[in-house]
Amino acid sequence: MSPSSKHLDITRLSALGVLVSLGIVFGDIGTSPLYVMKAIVNSRQESASLPFNEYIEGALSCIIWTLTLQTTVKYVLIALRADNRGEGGILALFSLVKNLKKRWLYLIAIIGASALIADGVITPSLTVMSAIEGLKIYNPHTPVVPITIGILIGIFVVQQFGTSFIGKFFGPVMMLWFLMLGVLGYIHMIENFEILKAFNPYYAYKLIVNSPSAILILGAVFLCTTGAEALYSDLGHCGVKNIRVSWFFVKTMLILNYLGQGAWVLANPDAVLGTGLNPFFGIMPEWMLIPGVVLATAAAIIASQALITGSFTLFSEAMSLSFWPNQKINYPSGVKGQMYIPKINWGLLVSCIFVVLYFKESGRMEAAYGLSITVTMFMTTILLTFWLLKRRVNNLLVLLFFLLYSAIELGFFGANIIKFFDGGWISVILAGSIALAMYAWYNGRRIKMKFIKFVPLAKYITIIKDMKLDETIPKYATNLAFLSNAKKEGEVDAKIIYSIIRKQPKRADHYFILSIVNQEDPYTFEYTVDEIMPGTIFKVNFLLGFKIDRRINDYFDDVLKDLMEQGIIPARSSYPSLRVHNIPPDLKYVVIDNTYISDALLTLKEKITLKIYNLVKVIGSDDFKTWGVSPHNVVVESAPIWDQNIVAKKIRQREIHSV
Repeated sequence: MSPSSKHLDITRLSALGVLVSLGIVFGDIGTSPLYVMKAIVNSRQESASLPFNEYIEGALSCIIWTLTLQTTVKYVLIALRADNRGEGGILALFSLVKNLKKRWLYLIAIIGASALIADGVITPSLTVMSAIEGLKIYNPHTPVVPITIGILIGIFVVQQFGTSFIGKFFGPVMMLWFLMLGVLGYIHMIENFEILKAFNPYYAYKLIVNSPSAILILGAVFLCTTGAEALYSDLGHCGVKNIRVSWFFVKTMLILNYLGQGAWVLANPDAVLGTGLNPFFGIMPEWMLIPGVVLATAAAIIASQALITGSFTLFSEAMSLSFWPNQKINYPSGVKGQMYIPKINWGLLVSCIFVVLYFKESGRMEAAYGLSITVTMFMTTILLTFWLLKRRVNNLLVLLFFLLYSAIELGFFGANIIKFFDGGWISVILAGSIALAMYAWYNGRRIKMKFIKFVPLAKYITIIKDMKLDETIPKYATNLAFLSNAKKEGEVDAKIIYSIIRKQPKRADHYFILSIVNQEDPYTFEYTVDEIMPGTIFKVNFLLGFKIDRRINDYFDDVLKDLMEQGIIPARSSYPSLRVHNIPPDLKYVVIDNTYISDALLTLKEKITLKIYNLVKVIGSDDFKTWGVSPHNVVVESAPIWDQNIVAKKIRQREIHSV
């Protein structure tokens, strides 16, 4: 995908932008009424000593002020300002502070991103299952698990074809969803205006202080704001103004619904206590139950789609930051920002199916749901603190921000960690596995880079010039391209020189050193050419943002055409028999695979890191696949590490004395 792809700009404030924001950004947080009040009522069993009305009013007050402080203030008003060329999310935030002299911040980014990915597994499973469970009111024998798995399979299968067509309906469907939430809530709220006392934060304080199991209640309340991190991650899709305007509509509808559910629960305590009835479906009139379940299922699918798309974006950012191995990325519909990573897609599907089969009901999933996202939120708070310091915000205000949100999020973390053995361990293991893989990949590359030698290309120009004129060396190709990782100007990987000169002398008319230079702007799509040796050696730098497909094969074809049109290289084959027929010159790529590093040069920690690194590499793609190079004209080679100074005695030749 390139910036020239046709797409609507929905990042500017407009009615269309607001509508699309409803469909893309608020799916996760917008479906929270499906399970939040149910989780709160279930937690009541541990707090029976508290009057029921005070318990519900206090819980509602906690919801209102959590949505205000956590979602509105931290994310909508503060975090959305921290954008990386229009892109949001924890890795975009890390990109803004990674130049600070705090190398350990990469660990914060890795932990936060891994926990967010784990949330991306739990969210589709929980939201879809919560919606389908509404059918059990109509038919208690509804096969919830098979239906949920079937819907999840459909969601993930369709990713490879692109979702631009059905995506057009996301906004209108979510608008209808939020209106339904608000209207249903309002109808029951006006039956008991006493419920409006929940706006007073005193009731939240009273519940937390007086409840013997406040920690359990907070774990249930936290579910109302779990989509805030996804909201920040989707900044690049819709723009800050559209998100902020639509959020106040969304927040109003959510609070109305929560108040309505609270009023209904107070009026019908026997209908929910000990019965497992979900108050969300309880507030619906009987005639509306089936349409309500259908709409809830549609909203759950949209929420799942948003989380999946966000996961793809997160992994693409991780690749550009060297946190994750390069994998093939497709752009199935050509729509701005929409991508598809096959291995990630199927990995998420398998994980979701496992979660559904393990828990079997949404109520048990809630234990695993909140734990991982509290970690991401706290990691975001740490990175935001450094971003605010970088922006030279008053130190006292920054300290206040950090202390306030650390207290809130560590409190929520404590409320969720006690559910570790009830299912929270799944999200911890999932997030921990991804974090370990990211850590090993990032540091494994750093270890390898210590041994990968880069040499000045100018030092070898004379040798390559003489090779070009030496007809005793068989001609290897007319145009010969190498993929390079050298970052410094004028340098090239030593293994490329080894391949050209020593591995098998490769005589060619033109040598091209290709390099990708990741750009801060996600949609940068440019290239530069440096002519190192006139008419013979060229360094081509592809300046690409992480939202641009790495189809280097196609882009290099464009570069060659430009060079031919400019008369810098011939447009016809150098072989007379082919040139007379206007046959274009041949092209061959050389990809140099793994290089050997002796264990004698590594510490124990480095050995372990590289072992994990090699395991993680299996899920990556070969360089020529990642770079979009057609395999028909690719030669894959291996090369040794140059100048390994192994601290050991040199083997001696034994002297043999004749008798």
